[in-house]
Amino acid sequence: MGRDREGAEPLPVGKTLKTGQKHLLTLPIRGTYCNSYYTGAWKCHSANGMNDETAAVETVAGLMALSARTAPKARGTDVIVTHVVKRDGLPLLARTMRSIGDARSIGFFVRDAANVEQSDACLLIGARKEPTAGIDCGACGFATCASMLKFVPAPPAEKAPLRGPNCAVRMVDLGIAVGSAVKTAQIHNADNRVMYSCGVAALSLGWLEGCQVGYGIPLKAAGKNIYFDRQKV
Repeated sequence: MGRDREGAEPLPVGKTLKTGQKHLLTLPIRGTYCNSYYTGAWKCHSANGMNDETAAVETVAGLMALSARTAPKARGTDVIVTHVVKRDGLPLLARTMRSIGDARSIGFFVRDAANVEQSDACLLIGARKEPTAGIDCGACGFATCASMLKFVPAPPAEKAPLRGPNCAVRMVDLGIAVGSAVKTAQIHNADNRVMYSCGVAALSLGWLEGCQVGYGIPLKAAGKNIYFDRQKV
């Protein structure tokens, strides 16, 4: 790698920089790079103006989606749906969470919405209703999988946040996928929190097509985890 047009050199391995010295840093994030004068802490930006830590969080969200995809599933049948919400999509997700919270008088939806607004990215994970596990286990409350799929619930007096019935085995698959995803976030030191409220909002927006149940996992790179020590509601 040669000098860039501003005269920055590649950062040599093991090189100790002096304050004010300029080098070109190559980041393993979609081929982006950043120019920075070293002042004791890197504050780099990619060509699109995104903070490099934010770009890293988006990359982690993609790796989490990969973990959800490859997580173990009953009978090897995949019903998992994932969607990565980048920073520009978070305001709409947060507004929807807040709207649902206000309409249903659920305070933690509003509190969680503030977290989502501060996040760098969010991974949505849901499970499609079909196919069921097909083992007629009865855990869903029906004698057979076929009878569960044929059942049409009566419209509730108030629209419920989630829809059912759902295959109990597929709900376990969903939980395993969520666990696999947050494991990957932990490996990469990305602060996160699994949110039911976020999943409900994503479902209402149609961002988890074919799913009746879903969760959201917002992510943030910050000096302190924003998802804990929150106001109790």
